[in-house]
Amino acid sequence: MNPADPPSILLVDDTPTNLKILVEYFSDGGYDISVATSGEAALKQIEANLPDLILLDVMMPGIDGFETCRRIKANPVTKDVPVIFMTALTETSDKVKGFEAGAVDYVTKPLHQEEVRARVNTHLTLRRMHQELEEKEKQTEGLLLNVLPKCIADKLRNNITTVAEHYPEISVLFADIVNFTELCANKDPDMIVGILHELFSAFDELVEKHGLEKIKTIGDAYMAIVGAPTPRPNHAEAIAELALGIQQVMIDFNQKNQTDLAIRIGINSGPVVAGVIGTKKFSFDLWGETVNIASRMESLSAPNQIQVTEKTYGLLRGQYSFEERGEVEVKGTGMAKVYLLKGPISR
Repeated sequence: MNPADPPSILLVDDTPTNLKILVEYFSDGGYDISVATSGEAALKQIEANLPDLILLDVMMPGIDGFETCRRIKANPVTKDVPVIFMTALTETSDKVKGFEAGAVDYVTKPLHQEEVRARVNTHLTLRRMHQELEEKEKQTEGLLLNVLPKCIADKLRNNITTVAEHYPEISVLFADIVNFTELCANKDPDMIVGILHELFSAFDELVEKHGLEKIKTIGDAYMAIVGAPTPRPNHAEAIAELALGIQQVMIDFNQKNQTDLAIRIGINSGPVVAGVIGTKKFSFDLWGETVNIASRMESLSAPNQIQVTEKTYGLLRGQYSFEERGEVEVKGTGMAKVYLLKGPISR
């Protein structure tokens, strides 16, 4: 139901005179009116062109109004369309039967124009409000899933306030644009934000394409993981594809904009603790030595290189080509052998 479009009403009655009267009722109200003369015809018409509301006669040959309404409500596509019954039946049991079939209201014959239009307008308004509420809920859901993985969001919706878990095997990537702070010193703020927006949006698309989780951006740094909160056996391969994709994004960006921006990427694999803490501006985050070492891999990497730990190298060896860089001193852990990821091995 688009607010910009006139509300559409399907009038269903097997008596031509009744249909003519109903059309006259709504002719000057800005409604989009269609008619059907049987339950069978109404069902076909509804499938072809979903109305915003249905005025449905009860006593019709073939399938009567009660059965027509039941079929409308049984169909997932049409079940939310409000149905108002029109009938000369006035017994309470008949009205109950109509409501049990799924009708939202009941008008008795002979019809009165003011009453029919008032009931129709009321239920059209309720339908519009319901649709607007659903749209807002979808927007809220979309915003929540931009911040948190779906399974974490589901837990928070179920009032699980502390969400933390140990994950034995994941891969973590840090990427940082080289000397970006210095490059920004004499640039317009809008230009700086525009560059980061274009690059990080492209990174986000890669994260979604390969089924990873973006954790956060801090300035010109980007962090993503795979293997938490949903375990994934091929987490190292997925993170490698993201890293190589980020490299290609930078190449394409530089060619398009005649720039020479460089990026450092670091990867590590291993166990982490991950979850959500706090009650305000919460986010899904990770803790542990695996994360710290991944960050060190990025800061100790060379421009336009993807530096990985020996652990990640072991998971990818045989599938990707590497250059052994030797040992580097990693703060807090000492000397460590590292490798530069070059690309997939041709098969």
